[in-house]
Amino acid sequence: MSKLEVGTRDVGRGTRIVGDEIQPTPASRIAAAFARAKAENRAALMPYVTLGWPELGDTERLVPAIIAGGGDILEIGLPFSDPIADGPTIQRANQQALENGVTPAYGLEVARRLRDGGVEAPLLFMGYYNPVFSYGLQEFAAACAAAGIDGLIIPDLPPEESDPLLDACLANGLNLIYLIAPTSTPERVDAVVQRANGFIYLISLTGVTGARSSLAANLAEYVARVRGKTDLPLVIGFGISTRAHVEQVEPLFDGIVCASAMLDALDGV
Repeated sequence: MSKLEVGTRDVGRGTRIVGDEIQPTPASRIAAAFARAKAENRAALMPYVTLGWPELGDTERLVPAIIAGGGDILEIGLPFSDPIADGPTIQRANQQALENGVTPAYGLEVARRLRDGGVEAPLLFMGYYNPVFSYGLQEFAAACAAAGIDGLIIPDLPPEESDPLLDACLANGLNLIYLIAPTSTPERVDAVVQRANGFIYLISLTGVTGARSSLAANLAEYVARVRGKTDLPLVIGFGISTRAHVEQVEPLFDGIVCASAMLDALDGV
């Protein structure tokens, strides 16, 4: 039995049970975004911005503009002092955001203000496990759902150790997004697929985030290894930095993340 078949809530169908009522979940916005992109015969575009960067109030200015420019699903990076999955661009943005005074509580406030301001696109927090654990897993998941966040991406949380946070996310209608790397073993891929919900994030290369001049040549084989095990949307990230990269990967994937190249383009805007 898969994780999504356990309990009284089913995030995959876009509803949750609250008392005697059936309500749409925040995560259903993610499914709707992929469905719209598929209907338009394209991959969903998933831009990334670091919360509170370059200045404290800039996220509330940038997110609506990025959506208006074509962003389908927004990743909002929660800054952390040791972002081990990230390269120099996002590391610098994290440090600046921390110096600006950004905290998880501030991120929740920003999410609420974005929703109150009319943002309807899915919003994901991308961050590291330590701040989430320190906040409290159940408390953070509930606060995210109340603020209008649709899901979490926690790159330093192995699937085998993720079940407490996964349970908290599913109980609050959130997606917990898992990552697979080119070096992931069949056993690790199975561990992810067993728990996956919303979509699966495939890392395009070994190493940290950051703009690259070229991508791996064996992406089709890599995707096929995962595609044969799940019907969930597959998203590619890490190193996607040019139009040529997008054209290369779009036939293979349901979504494309643009992170470091996005920050480079926004720097100084």
